[in-house]
Order: sequence, then C-alpha cells, then structure tokens
Amino acid sequence: MNLWQSLKDQVSAHIGFSYSKYWKWREKYFSPHTNVLVRGYLVFRMRRLEYREGASIALPSRKDGNNFASPPKLGHGLFGIIIASGAKIGKNCAIYHQVTIGRSRGQVPTIGNNVFIGPGAKIFGGIHVGNNVRIGANCVVFEDVPDNATVVLSKPRIIMKEAGYSYSVYRPDEMQEERTT
Repeated sequence: MNLWQSLKDQVSAHIGFSYSKYWKWREKYFSPHTNVLVRGYLVFRMRRLEYREGASIALPSRKDGNNFASPPKLGHGLFGIIIASGAKIGKNCAIYHQVTIGRSRGQVPTIGNNVFIGPGAKIFGGIHVGNNVRIGANCVVFEDVPDNATVVLSKPRIIMKEAGYSYSVYRPDEMQEERTT
C-alpha cells in the first residue's frame, strides 16, 4: 500500500462512515454463500445504520434478490431515504436526501438506469420511470415517465380570495375573550 492510500484510509476513519460498507453488506446478505448467522448480523448492522441516518431501505426476500442493480450514488448519504420493499432500482442512479420511493395500492415503482432523483422527491405506485430520467427536487411522481425525460414542478399556483375575505391570526388571549362573549 502506498503512502497516499494509507493517509486516505486514516483520514476517512476519523471523518465518518463509509457508505460503501453498507452496500457491501447488502451484497453479502443476498449472496447464496452467506450463512444464517452472518445474515442476521448484517441485517443488524444495516438497520442500525439506517436508524442512525433516519432511513428505511427495505430488504426484499432473498428469493426476490437485491432490489438495486448496482449501488446508487447517494449525494448526502442515507439521510431520510425511504424505499419500499419490492421497488426495483436500475444501475448508475443518484438518490439524494429525503427521497421516498413508496408503495401505493400494493404496487411499487420500477426505476430505470441512469436516473437522477433530486432531494425530497416522492415516487409512488406501480409506475415505471424510464432510463436517463431526471426528477427534480420535491417532485411527486405517480405516473409513468418515458425515457430521456425531465420531471419538474409546475410553477407555484396563486389562489385569489374574494375581496371581503380576511385571514385572521388569533392569539390565545383573544380566543379566550371570544369564547366568553
């Protein structure tokens, strides 16, 4: 091992957790050569890390296989990522923080290859997200997305009220006065 690699290993040991370990644990969990005790230990380690990071990435049954074609690129680690059991995620995907890939009406999404999923995006239902797709921040996707598409939020809506309508913000003491009168 050269000096640069040794220094890099020492620095990374003090900075924080290497997420490549998490994906190695997942691969080992799905390996047919891993015994039951080791699988139990791996589940414990993965769940412990997910709890610490506020994430929930479901482990499908071993007969269904790994739901990731390859480890995704995580822009901000596992922070707040929720992935339902059975969801399939393709190769070379980037998943940012607070993303939910969830179940709706008993169905889960299938994500293609080379997909970018921005922070806060929510993907629900038995939909198919094609290859080379970019999903913007805070988008809610519940329809199929074709290949080579970009999904973004529409511009904000402005809802106009009638001329006589007024918002009222009560203070606790004002609310008490109104109740007594």
